[in-house]
Amino acid sequence: MQPLLTPKQQALVDRAAKLADIFAERAAEHDRDNTFPHQNYDDLREAGFLRLSVPEELGGSGAGLPEILPVLERLAMGDGATALAFTMHLSPLGQWASVWRRTKAPRLAQLLRKAVDGELVWASITSETGLRNDMTDAKTRAVRVEGGFELTGRKSFATNSAVATHCSTTARYEDADGGPRLLLCQIGLDQPGVTIHQTWNTMGMRGTQSNDVELDKVFVEDAAVVHSLPVKHLDSRVLETVWAWAMPAFSAVYTGVAAGALDWTVQTLIQRGKAEDPVLQDVIGECQILLESSRALIYRQAEEVTSRRLFTGDIQDGVARSAVVKYTAANNAVQVMQRLVDALGGMSYTKALPFERMWRDVQASTFMPMGNLATRKLVGANVLGVRTLPEIGPDETGPDSRAKG
Repeated sequence: MQPLLTPKQQALVDRAAKLADIFAERAAEHDRDNTFPHQNYDDLREAGFLRLSVPEELGGSGAGLPEILPVLERLAMGDGATALAFTMHLSPLGQWASVWRRTKAPRLAQLLRKAVDGELVWASITSETGLRNDMTDAKTRAVRVEGGFELTGRKSFATNSAVATHCSTTARYEDADGGPRLLLCQIGLDQPGVTIHQTWNTMGMRGTQSNDVELDKVFVEDAAVVHSLPVKHLDSRVLETVWAWAMPAFSAVYTGVAAGALDWTVQTLIQRGKAEDPVLQDVIGECQILLESSRALIYRQAEEVTSRRLFTGDIQDGVARSAVVKYTAANNAVQVMQRLVDALGGMSYTKALPFERMWRDVQASTFMPMGNLATRKLVGANVLGVRTLPEIGPDETGPDSRAKG
């Protein structure tokens, strides 16, 4: 049972399928050697996928969230690590594109055209050890200097940093008027003071090479501080971009890994003559139902983002709705893999077969932002009518909120 797609979605998924099959052949090597799949990125570039979410008016393919999600799912069926790394480029460009379509901001157009010209590959690098990655604070410090800020700190889980040219990152500016503010900045990964430390040696998603990135007085000009907000606040612009897009994108990746494992298991069981086993039919049926329930929420989110209904209520509710999508997809993917172990038995345990890698890759899903515990607490508070943090709406931040020195 495959998702029912529009002709535009199907055409993109068919293109992604060809890449996914190639990536699947390379996945075991990169998983074993703990290396980044640079060749896969070359293939994505050649296929035009690095400009997939850039508006057609700016030279891209014009894919919105409803088209991006099935592409990510299909790529993840071949190699989850490549799909997850690619998400860190594709999703931010899609976020900017959606804002550009409304604002026609020249700065955004310039950035998006650089992606089309092959001058820009993006990464979102905000996570820090010991701090929940909820886009409300940072341990990295920003110090005001002439013409901008200097950023000093260390980021973890820097997915896609092995190939990215630029990234978005966060820093806390302690001396801002009115109290500390969280700065959302853009930097080049080749700037002085940027060091990537080879720290990635994990159970799964090894090919993402999500190494640590150290910032040592990295200069950010004022124009590259794209937004700021008071620390420990929920922000409307962060909802519209990060939460609204990243949560379904991550969900599509992990749903794709589980769907790939289900597809492989089904083919294996058919080849072994076990298709008519009622116990195995029960397992496969349950797994398919779990994936379909994930897709239902993923595509509901896409529709609510595209129609902008997600942004008509309060910000906490929008963040909670977004988090529910990722929570459901992540936990469903984990449950699918566990049920498939019941069907495969010892075959699920051998490194000679792809299932074992897929099982390990899925385990990362439940603690990626927004993690399980944080999601349950936020959703529970929201249902009970408890305000977890103050909110900053668009009228309060303005169209181009900056930190004042």
